[in-house]
Amino acid sequence: MTNAATNHSAPAGNTGGIKGAVVITRPAAQAQGLATRVAAIGRKPLVFPLLEILALDDATELQAVLADLTTYSLVAFVSPNAIDAAFAYLAEWPAGISIGVMGEGSRAALAAHGVTEANATILSPVDARKTDSETLLAVLDLNALKTGKVLIVRGETGRELLADALRAEGIAVTQVAAYRRRAPEFTAARRQQFCAMLKQGNDWIVTSSEALRTLLNWAGQLGDGDGTAPGSADAVAEMQQQHLIVPHVRIAETATLLGFQSITLTGSGDEHLLVALQSCL
Repeated sequence: MTNAATNHSAPAGNTGGIKGAVVITRPAAQAQGLATRVAAIGRKPLVFPLLEILALDDATELQAVLADLTTYSLVAFVSPNAIDAAFAYLAEWPAGISIGVMGEGSRAALAAHGVTEANATILSPVDARKTDSETLLAVLDLNALKTGKVLIVRGETGRELLADALRAEGIAVTQVAAYRRRAPEFTAARRQQFCAMLKQGNDWIVTSSEALRTLLNWAGQLGDGDGTAPGSADAVAEMQQQHLIVPHVRIAETATLLGFQSITLTGSGDEHLLVALQSCL
């Protein structure tokens, strides 16, 4: 593997490789661009979302906060989803307000809304393989932030580490939800597709620990005696043998704890994922 894609765990019998598909488990709205690029390198993409991103039932608080961003010294977005949800209510980014993001996916989302290093200060972790709250904190000027306020734009649920760490430094923090997320319904169509994918070795691009848990949960529901699927225990074991490609060390660690046996760790961003796929050919 290259520096952009290191093998976290690769036992004999790795089922990844060119004969299988590249399963993209991102939310549907974020999957198509990567699917196009996967096809361009000669691989077969399969979009199989393991997370749904939904609008808030009531966006009143979000709209109110976004209407007055100039009161904040830094606005941190926890994901590309947070960026897309927020910019649904923003005509442009206010000058002089710094932005904190976790990785290259969020930088790409900002760019899609016209916000780049050319017109805004964008802060993100230095190590592309560790793009999370902890590594974002390392690049922030915490002393300077003590004289201002920080806004964190996030989903309705999520880790509290960034907010807690900033508050521990004496920094005023406001958090606002911009979207909801949930696992998709395990419909008959998804069940059939999932069973078919387990019959061959695939490369699975998984970009959240939550998606890993959904995979095993769904595998555990297979095998109801109808003859169309393996028994649930067999299905879980087969899923654990599939080759995972993950962009963050925390997801790789979760995968190991959940029993996955073939894991390739890349850096943040589609470029690193594609390098990993090409290395698997």
